[in-house]
Amino acid sequence: MANVLIIDDDPGICRLLSGVVKKMGHEVAYAHTLAQGISAAHAGEYDVVFLDVGLPDGSGLDGLPEISETASRPEVIIITGAGRLSGAELAIKSGAWDYIQKPSTIQEMTLPLVRALQYRQEKRDRSPGSRLMALDRCGIVGESPRIKTCLDLVAQVAGTDATVLITGETGTGKELFASAIHRNSPRGSRPFVVVDCAALPETIVESMLFGHEKGAFTGADRTREGLIKQAHGGTLFLDEVGELPLQLQKAFLRVLQERRFRPIGSKSEVESDFRLVSGTNRDLQKMVEEGSFRSDLLFRIRSFTIELPPLCERPSDIKDLAMHHLANLCERYRLGLKGFSPDFLEALLAYRWPGNVRELFHALERALAVARDEPTLFPIHLPDSIRIHLAAMLLSKKTAPGPPRAETSLRSESILPFKEFRETMDRQYLTHLVGHTGRNIKEACRISGLSRSRLYELLKEYNIADPA
Repeated sequence: MANVLIIDDDPGICRLLSGVVKKMGHEVAYAHTLAQGISAAHAGEYDVVFLDVGLPDGSGLDGLPEISETASRPEVIIITGAGRLSGAELAIKSGAWDYIQKPSTIQEMTLPLVRALQYRQEKRDRSPGSRLMALDRCGIVGESPRIKTCLDLVAQVAGTDATVLITGETGTGKELFASAIHRNSPRGSRPFVVVDCAALPETIVESMLFGHEKGAFTGADRTREGLIKQAHGGTLFLDEVGELPLQLQKAFLRVLQERRFRPIGSKSEVESDFRLVSGTNRDLQKMVEEGSFRSDLLFRIRSFTIELPPLCERPSDIKDLAMHHLANLCERYRLGLKGFSPDFLEALLAYRWPGNVRELFHALERALAVARDEPTLFPIHLPDSIRIHLAAMLLSKKTAPGPPRAETSLRSESILPFKEFRETMDRQYLTHLVGHTGRNIKEACRISGLSRSRLYELLKEYNIADPA
């Protein structure tokens, strides 16, 4: 007998589903608002939750991560009267078991329940000896629902040899997650070879990947083993795989299929048994449509996908990340542990971090250098670009029309949609960054923690003049 929770504001749907679930021999409870549903999910132990999208006090999709992370970790089946592809995509990426549209037949609504309960039962029946060892996080910090979901995916895929594509903005930790997949795999004691495709010189990229024989070309004064061969027995991580030159994509596809290749100037092929993990901050599907990335290669590299969230979507992790990195920095530089004032933490939480975790770490290292022997970090120790951005946010709030307190209310009708607010803040940050650095691209990259290619991409997206 299982426990099922129905969260839907339609009494008819609740009665209908309740009756069907009870006939199947299971216990059932229901709630008519998102707040009531989340409260019930925390208070009880449920195997499956039917969750409506259009609830009186919010979207069920917004509550999905919290419901999924309650103590019983229920399977969540999304039900909606207005099915949209974007909603289905968000639900599935957030861990939903299924996404079905109302009105549906009884069979269409109960079959996912049967399959979800079968899945949970099979997990319970696994012997203790078959369970995975504790996951080695490899320095990944955070307990937010989004980061826990990513770690669960790492645990699922680490024991296989499936190719993995890790997506996410610059600075979200793609290499760290790739390392975690490698370290938790049977190949964990073998080489972990990182290839930054964005940094490979076009003139020698083929030589660096495949290796070459002595005398194969001008300057080849000795035989050199390629990075693919160096990954033999271990894991090859292609960072920013979207930057791999088109002419090399076909050759690399053959390597994936055959695990054999010919070094430049060699008369024979060599073998390399490696596991491939790739990372990108680009939309590879869009690149396929534009003809700049091969569709057959994309299919081969994304047997399994892990999408890392930007730091602004996991603010509950910022304090833990800051404390962890500050402790490491103090140990590295042989300094006493430093504290930080409440307004320092408030500044970290208020900032948008377009450069994500990498930018946060750069900012903390700069703050530590400025503070020197001072025992406490204050906002004044943060980079000027961040302080300027935060000041601009404060000024925009003070000059905004309407009642003074309405601007901080999450229920205010005048508040901007999340996407529009983020775009506005990112545009303001980039404008301040360009002005503050005097249009110096190297300095802008250092301060923001963004790569050169990502910075140019953002400047183009927001139509901001490129730094010189």
